[in-house]
Amino acid sequence: MGDYQRSQDVDAPADRLFGYLSEVGNLPRYFAAMTSAEPAGGEAVRVTAKVNGSTEEGEAWFRVDREGRHLDWGSEGPNDYHGCLDVTGDDGSSSVTVFLHTERHDSDGIDRGLAETLATIRRLMEGA
Repeated sequence: MGDYQRSQDVDAPADRLFGYLSEVGNLPRYFAAMTSAEPAGGEAVRVTAKVNGSTEEGEAWFRVDREGRHLDWGSEGPNDYHGCLDVTGDDGSSSVTVFLHTERHDSDGIDRGLAETLATIRRLMEGA
């Protein structure tokens, strides 16, 4: 259980990076466990993910602050899962920082998941 934070430099303009990350339909492209994400009205998002070998569906919230290049998300449930993401930088390069809170007791898996997510973001943005 606890709070986690990880950052990654990305060789891509900050506005382009944030634009990509803030599109709900792109979530499964950079979150390894997520298999689908669709807007469900307002801040609600319907998601499907593979968690511990099983497929789980649910509703989460996803808030976008374009001016501040900031995302907030979370879901109801026993793990008190929520987080945020910030993109900083300029037209040349940027940095993305992810903060995550969960009551789930798997710090190695969570750290590994954050590292994979950030590596995927970097690969997607730098390969584009």
